[in-house]
Amino acid sequence: MSSKADLIVGLQWGDEGKGKIVDHMAQTHDFVCRFAGGHNAGHTIVVDGKKHALHLIPSGILNPKAKNIVGNGVVLSPSNFIKEMSQFDNLKGRLFISDKAHLLLPYHALIDQAKEILKGDKAIGTTGKGIGPAYSDKIARVGHRVGELFDCEKLASKIIAYFNRKRDIFRVMNIPIPNRDELIEELEGYRDALAPYITDTTQLIWRVLYEGKRVLLEGAQGTMLDIDHGTYPYVTSSTTVSAGACSGLGINPKDIGKVTGIAKAYCTRVGNGPFPSEDLTQDGERLRVNGHEFGTTTGRARRCGWFDAVAMRHAVRINGVDQIALMKLDVLDGFSEVKVCVAYEIDGKKIDYVPYDLESAKPIYKIFKGWDNSEGVKDFDKLPIEAKEYILAIEEMIKCRVEIVSTSPDREDTIIRK
Repeated sequence: MSSKADLIVGLQWGDEGKGKIVDHMAQTHDFVCRFAGGHNAGHTIVVDGKKHALHLIPSGILNPKAKNIVGNGVVLSPSNFIKEMSQFDNLKGRLFISDKAHLLLPYHALIDQAKEILKGDKAIGTTGKGIGPAYSDKIARVGHRVGELFDCEKLASKIIAYFNRKRDIFRVMNIPIPNRDELIEELEGYRDALAPYITDTTQLIWRVLYEGKRVLLEGAQGTMLDIDHGTYPYVTSSTTVSAGACSGLGINPKDIGKVTGIAKAYCTRVGNGPFPSEDLTQDGERLRVNGHEFGTTTGRARRCGWFDAVAMRHAVRINGVDQIALMKLDVLDGFSEVKVCVAYEIDGKKIDYVPYDLESAKPIYKIFKGWDNSEGVKDFDKLPIEAKEYILAIEEMIKCRVEIVSTSPDREDTIIRK
C-alpha cells in the first residue's frame, strides 16, 4: 500500500535547527530526501556529544538504516559533496544523487563573490558559495546537470562555449576561461567519485512510496528566505517552502503527509535584509553567545532577536504545518523577561500580517516572565511553569500545536508532547 512522505520545513530565516529534528525523525524513516538548496545550507547535529556538520548530504545519513536522496531541486557542488562524503563509510546503497540535479561548479562561486563586491553597500549578503548563479543558469537554461558528468568531454565543450558567450562579462569579473584539458580532468574526477551514487531519483522515490516505505523530506534554509514568499530580494534562490518538495523531488501534493515546521524559541537571520524583531542591545548579544549563533557553513555571526509570531503565522499557513518543533528553548534560560513580536507598526498603523515590504516594520511586543533550568529537560511537565506558559501562548498566537521541544543540541534532550 502506498505511503505518504512526511516533511520538515524551516519557518524562520533558516538555521532553526532542522538537522536535529531530521536526525531524530530519521530513526523511524527508511528514506530521507533533500529537495532544494546547495552547500550554503548547514545542519549541525550532535550525537553522544560529537558534532557533525552537514551541508548537502541529507541529515538521515547519521542513521545507519536510513537511505538518503539528493533530489533534482538541489544545486550540487561536486567538490564540496565529495569532501562531505569523506566523513562517512559504507555510503553505497545508502546515498543517491539525482541525475537531474544541477551542477554548481567553481566558476559559479567566483561569479557570486564578484557580483557581491560590485553591488557594494547594496550587497545581499550571500554566502558567496555560488548558489544564486547556479540557479540563474538553471532558469536561463544554460546550466549543466549531474547526469552530464558521464560524458566529460562533451560537458567541457559546453562549459567553454558558455564562457566564450560571456567573455566580456567574465573579463570584468576577472574570471579566466578554463583550460580544456584541466577542465576535463576536473570533471572526470567528479564523475569517478560520484558515478556509483547517480541515478533517476524520481523513479526511486515513486517506487519506495508505492512500496509503503517511510519517507522524510528535508528542506534547506527557511520560509522567510523563499524566493517568492520571503523578504525579497534578501532571500535565497530556491523554493524553501513545503511546495518546493514537489518540484524538487518529482512528487505531487497528494504524496505529502504530515508537515513539521521548525522554529527557534527566539529568532535569527544571516546576511542583510529586514528583521523586525532583531535586538541590537545586550540581550541580542546574549542570545548570540548562549545559542552559539555562528553559521555552520560560513562561521558568520547571526543577527539575533525575539520570536516573531506574525512571521510564524505566515509561515505556518504557507507550509500547511501540522505541528511545530520549537528549538533551543534552553537558550532563553536566565532572562528576566522574554519578548514575542505580536504585531508590526508601519507608518503609525498596526498590522498583524506580513506585508509586501518589511523594511519599515517596527515590532510590537508582548512581554513574558523569564525562567531558569530548562536545559536538558525531557518531560514537558517538568519544564519551569514560565517556560510552559510561553510555549502555550505561542501555540495560541500561531494557531498550531508545539509537539516537539528541544532543550539542548543533543539528540536525546528532546520533549515529545503526548
